[in-house]
Amino acid sequence: MVSRCLVTTALEATWPQDDVPVLFLGQWCRLHARKASWSTMDAKVMPYHWDDREKLYSDYQYLQNFYERLLHDLSQRLNEIHGVDHSLRYWRILVGLWLGYFTQVLFDRWTCVQQAAKESDILHTTVLTGQLKELVPNDINDFNRLFHDDTWNHHIYAKILKNHTKIRCTEKSINNDESKELPSTLSSTQSVLQGFIKRIVLQIYKSLSSSLVRSRDALFVTTYMGHLNDILLQLKLRQIPQIYRAAKTIPQSIDNKRRTWSLEGESHSMFETFVRDMVPKQIPMLYLEGYKALVKQSESQDWPEQPKIIWTSNAFSSDEVFKAAIAKMTSTGTPLIIGQHGGHYGIGRWNFQEEHELAISDCYFSWGWTDQIHRHIKPIGKIKPSSFSKRGHKTPYRATLVTAALQRYSGPMISSFMSTQYLDYLQDLFVFVEHLPSAVRQNLIVRLFPQDEGWSQAARWRENFRDIELDSGRLDIGKLMAESKIYISTYNATTYLESLSMGVPTVMFWNPNHWELRNTAIPYFEELKAVGIFHESPESAARHCAAIWDDVDSWWNQVAVQSCIQKFCHQYARRPLNFLNKVEANIKDTILENQKNNSEIFLC
Repeated sequence: MVSRCLVTTALEATWPQDDVPVLFLGQWCRLHARKASWSTMDAKVMPYHWDDREKLYSDYQYLQNFYERLLHDLSQRLNEIHGVDHSLRYWRILVGLWLGYFTQVLFDRWTCVQQAAKESDILHTTVLTGQLKELVPNDINDFNRLFHDDTWNHHIYAKILKNHTKIRCTEKSINNDESKELPSTLSSTQSVLQGFIKRIVLQIYKSLSSSLVRSRDALFVTTYMGHLNDILLQLKLRQIPQIYRAAKTIPQSIDNKRRTWSLEGESHSMFETFVRDMVPKQIPMLYLEGYKALVKQSESQDWPEQPKIIWTSNAFSSDEVFKAAIAKMTSTGTPLIIGQHGGHYGIGRWNFQEEHELAISDCYFSWGWTDQIHRHIKPIGKIKPSSFSKRGHKTPYRATLVTAALQRYSGPMISSFMSTQYLDYLQDLFVFVEHLPSAVRQNLIVRLFPQDEGWSQAARWRENFRDIELDSGRLDIGKLMAESKIYISTYNATTYLESLSMGVPTVMFWNPNHWELRNTAIPYFEELKAVGIFHESPESAARHCAAIWDDVDSWWNQVAVQSCIQKFCHQYARRPLNFLNKVEANIKDTILENQKNNSEIFLC
């Protein structure tokens, strides 16, 4: 067996010189834009451990169990550190999402390294030192940026390699210029200007209305209904409408003296020991050094002091100030409603964020689905206003192919393609286009994912289809739908729920081994398959598009097709009549049920 140098990331400062054979830990190391640097190397790439999808699901179930044990232990430790006595739910709301993500990310990095150490003859690996870049997140948004980053991932791999393998690590000092991040996608000047004007208008209204807030008013933050519906609903609840915006968290500084504690608890493996060692080192600064400042900031907001109810569809995830506030408010009896804010929910076989949302909420507004375990799910219907613009006088002429891209390094666990499985997904897209007749291909536009994540999407498409029309993800999706003769969705998320619910002729296809469905959703997709909407291979989807292209409406308007769409949308993208009345009734029911439960607890 040839001895090789292990390379863990795309940071070329860690790559060997002088034709030394290489073992790349994964395809994430080999940026397409840097193909000239690696294409001539004597190199092998480790197979990805989660290509075994049953292993992936089994690992997810194990990690859910481990997460619950960790959260219990971390909650107790944070109570001791901060001199407080908060409940498990309090800490689940505040730190639970980060802890779940972090544990899942570490498991992937750990497994990749251990697999390489066991199966390959590795000569050595290079570990970078002297980095100036901060490697501890300030908050969850910072963490969500870092786990995409080559330098942060190299840091995690290095921890595992040095402390938990026998692989020889050669240290190399670098400066910050050698570990630059991928460039972010910039917003257009027009969108920046529109956003600025919108912020000014909202700020003026907020300054006028905030003095009229009452302590028991309902608190609505990013409900996803749109500002008009938010205002109308608050008027129906007899309160002065308020519009709240996320507050920026205060940047913190690391205090190493406050990170010498350990996360004690039972460890069932070396991996669990590793995670318990890493949590004190990597927990976001806002939950440790900045906790008191965060609490103070949350208490200084002009929110109702003890709202009768809280509803959000997004802020429970990324708005740390809001999370700190609702963690306290729910502890004193305020019920929390969370609204579904996108696709995959109720459909995919597993979804950590969905489970987190269900765990922290008292009532959950779904777009139509329910389940037998979580009785607090209320099938309200599609909360998010559609971005679809009504068709004009022009006849729709184009086929629109909507694509996805996830980060090169795996992130939060969901039944979708993971990490470098994106390349298999992309190949399916190429196969689909190759099988389209020229009449369809000439009218095709491919919508790329707005965040490239280092995949070089546009370059890969141009290499395969020189003249194809590409949208960088910046065109208005409603306009694209309005111009779509056929709207082609290629992944299990929000996009096809939008198009189907708005009556846009839609064809869907994806690899069922990468987008596993939960058992309750399978019958609905079988019916979509039977009428030609859903396909499990790119070839089948392309043949169907070719067959209907000359008369899409004849297919789309068939009784069987429309009946299937109506049934599917009722379950997963319902558009109910009297939507605001239904929301208002469910909010009032949740308030009454909460009061009843609190009374029973008091009597006991």
